[in-house]
Amino acid sequence: MLLSVKRIHENMHASTSLSENYVQLKGSLVPMTVMELFQFDSAKIESSLAQIISQAPGFFEGAPIIIALEKVADEDIVIDFAKLLESCAALRIKPVAVRGGTLIQQLAAKKSGLAVVPSNKGRQDPKTVPIEPFANESATQEAPATKPVLEEVSSPQESPDIAPKAEPEQMEESPQEAEMVTTKIIYQPVRSGQQVYARGGDLIILAAVSPGAEILADGNIHVYGPLRGRALAGVRGNTEARIFCQSLEAELVSIAGQYKISEDLQKSGWKSSSQVCLIDDKLTITPLSK
Repeated sequence: MLLSVKRIHENMHASTSLSENYVQLKGSLVPMTVMELFQFDSAKIESSLAQIISQAPGFFEGAPIIIALEKVADEDIVIDFAKLLESCAALRIKPVAVRGGTLIQQLAAKKSGLAVVPSNKGRQDPKTVPIEPFANESATQEAPATKPVLEEVSSPQESPDIAPKAEPEQMEESPQEAEMVTTKIIYQPVRSGQQVYARGGDLIILAAVSPGAEILADGNIHVYGPLRGRALAGVRGNTEARIFCQSLEAELVSIAGQYKISEDLQKSGWKSSSQVCLIDDKLTITPLSK
């Protein structure tokens, strides 16, 4: 009798402990857009941002943004993050952190509610969304091309496999697990609002991709049906990645950050079997068969 009571108490204690486990933090990697600043003028930055976002509003709407400050890391440059965040909110994008910059700039960013992520020191990173320097008659260099790109950064959330919401995955994988997920195959149509991410390999869709859907892969993307949503291959910077589809009707295609929207795609390969690849750092559309 005493033994039974003891077991009941032990079971009750174990149940209570489990019920009190409400949250868990895990490390993971997600693709994220980086907005690089070259100069600071809130009005002209907002104008440049509006122009960029107008090219692919669905791609950027609600997107989390990392603000890169490496090019404005100067003690004489003061950044009004409150105004910058106000401009971003008006354009429906969401800065969540800054990267680089001076200590004063980072403190100002923290005061405005932004996180600070480590800077990519020691290398030039082309995978960014530059905000072009505003017009200046004394400028001697042309602004770099405006190209939105996904860049992997640490985040507590993981891109879901095929749903708007999903449980985050752990960042660390064993070598055996890494080999097993080189290709992700989706057999059913990808509906509007859904997102599919093939982490570490290729993505194969054996059905249609609807408008408003988003498919991403670290490697190649194959769509054996109409591609009407957004397709982003090589999202971690793989410039050798390609997109193959039976019917190119996409809202946006991107390889390692270089992108084209529907308006550009209709000039070449529209509604035909096509492949998308990078040739000399330029996004190129070619037919699958001649």
